[in-house]
Amino acid sequence: LRRSLGENHLLDLQLSPEIGEVRADRGQLEQVLINLVLNARDAMVEHGRVTIETGMATLDEEYVQLHAGVSIPTGEYVMLAVSDTGSGMDPDLQARIFEPFFTTKPVGQGTGLGLSTVYGIVKQSEGFVWVYSEPGHGSTFKIYLPQAGARRYVPATNGAPSPPRGGTETILVVEDEDMVRSLACRGLREQGYTVLEARNGLEAIGWVEDRRRDIDLVISDVVMPELGGRELGQRLADLDPQLPVLYMSGYTGEDVIQRGLLDPSAPFQQKPFTPEGLARKVRDMLDVRATRSPQARFPSPQSGEPAETRGDPPAE
Repeated sequence: LRRSLGENHLLDLQLSPEIGEVRADRGQLEQVLINLVLNARDAMVEHGRVTIETGMATLDEEYVQLHAGVSIPTGEYVMLAVSDTGSGMDPDLQARIFEPFFTTKPVGQGTGLGLSTVYGIVKQSEGFVWVYSEPGHGSTFKIYLPQAGARRYVPATNGAPSPPRGGTETILVVEDEDMVRSLACRGLREQGYTVLEARNGLEAIGWVEDRRRDIDLVISDVVMPELGGRELGQRLADLDPQLPVLYMSGYTGEDVIQRGLLDPSAPFQQKPFTPEGLARKVRDMLDVRATRSPQARFPSPQSGEPAETRGDPPAE
């Protein structure tokens, strides 16, 4: 793989020490990996970095229906991700990349079968491919293969994690993808939270300026048009230094840090996510925030400024 990438491209391995087995042909999986790495190399004009990451994922019913279609069984999956720092893809290009013979390369320099072959092998192995890409920010291809011997998803029972605790706090969700924003907001509302929605960073700034004392937590995508997540976080810190922000992205956590899109210490939620996984992360952050003194966030009457009460949320 390193020879294939050449001297101008780095290969970064983020491999989980604990990973399940899959029922698949070793040679075919090697072909999948090679094709994805070569595709990543070709997406980077000069210098760049390719990251290969492995891990485990539990996909429940709602996760599967939103991100993979109803034909994908729920259960335990082994995840293989290949990310690049190339030019990225717009939605129209993403919709065609798995078509046989489709290629963006000049005539004579590509067959258009690389990603089509990846798709075919993964489907044959009863898995699926999930692609996340933003123009100017590279692409991530995630391969999910069912773990051998742990095929079906089993709802929480004895010994399983308890359901996430809900709350009554107010949360602002900032996400430009309507489907992802809808999933996050619906799951949080089912937990009892008041949820405000923003399609981009500028809308989020408007919410916080108008209702700064009402909002307890902001959840923001990392890559968005007009105002990215990191820039939004800096603007929000100017308005309220104590307002916590949870960032989410389809890129892996290590990848967004290496791209300079996020600080290493920033709270992060990987996409795609389950509503339960997001709810647990949110509850943990809100519990930490609750330990802070309210006076640390806003002036008290003794400071010479009038105290304010929290206003009612807008009608939804």
